[in-house]
Amino acid sequence: MAELPNGDLLCCWFAGTYEGSADIHVICSLLPKDAPAWLPPVEVSGDPERSEQNPSLFYGPDNAVWAMYTAQLDRQEGKDNMQFTSVVRCQKSTDGGKTWGPYETIFPEEGTFCRQPIQVLSNGRWIFSNWICTDSADGLSGDPTAFRISDDQGKTWKKVMMPESNGHVHANVVELEPGHLAAFMRNREAYRIHRSESFDWGETWTKPEPTPLPNNNSSISAVKLQSGRIAIAYNPTCTPDPQPGKAAWPGLRCPVAVALSEDGGLTFPIIRWMERGEGFIGDENKTNNKQYEYPYLMQTRDGMLHLAYAARTRQGVKYVRFSEQDVLGEKRERVGLYNPTAAQSR
Repeated sequence: MAELPNGDLLCCWFAGTYEGSADIHVICSLLPKDAPAWLPPVEVSGDPERSEQNPSLFYGPDNAVWAMYTAQLDRQEGKDNMQFTSVVRCQKSTDGGKTWGPYETIFPEEGTFCRQPIQVLSNGRWIFSNWICTDSADGLSGDPTAFRISDDQGKTWKKVMMPESNGHVHANVVELEPGHLAAFMRNREAYRIHRSESFDWGETWTKPEPTPLPNNNSSISAVKLQSGRIAIAYNPTCTPDPQPGKAAWPGLRCPVAVALSEDGGLTFPIIRWMERGEGFIGDENKTNNKQYEYPYLMQTRDGMLHLAYAARTRQGVKYVRFSEQDVLGEKRERVGLYNPTAAQSR
């Protein structure tokens, strides 16, 4: 999602028969400011030979909306995962997402994948998180995080690798202080959301370390709020027995939660479930929930939070609007006291 200068919201996603198939294309829809409903969807991309996935939106200095997305070759017989053939493309709209120009391949290095939007740092530097896919037996081995950095508003880019980041993808970059960055990542082992830091505007990064938040090898979304807190949208589930260096797919992509941190993403004492799915919570029936996954969380200029995610096992996209206070609640306490038989003072 992206907020346009006039207050409209633009949301994009990919749609088709099956992820990785050549009929997968990027779609977008507009929610005009103060309107009660989203407008009919518009097709952004349409390459008949490639699966176009993982779009993100960025409002550029040219007053155009940039849709950045991956484009990989169609599935081949006996080989479902073709992410190692992916390149990153960009298409632009100058009318708020109603129409889109032709694509341009921005990052032609095969295996380049993206998910999060371009971030603009306080010194004007652009940083765009990627990961690099290789042709492996499971299609997921490796996957180190890379950052594309531009100091001339996207005219030229350089690549910076994150050390020891194999299996840590979908890096969400937030600027904690000028030049001090934190990246929050999906974990292929389906164990914990991981965190890395940079103290030099993204030139170098620390080894990823686990946070307290679980991760199910599905995407997350992190943003620094106007209050200074870090908010992360995620599925609070993980595999019970993670194996180092081995990708896991626990199959639990429900519920969807938003967690708040007041120390730069080291601890998350405030969490609220925003989506409960079909309500199954037992150890032996919770997989009856549909999949609610790939959340994207943003804050608009008016301070409101906006959350979008794939719903009911990718049958559609669900959108939720709420305030930071809705996540915080009315009270902050470790232990509450409630005695329904006690006399109540009036």
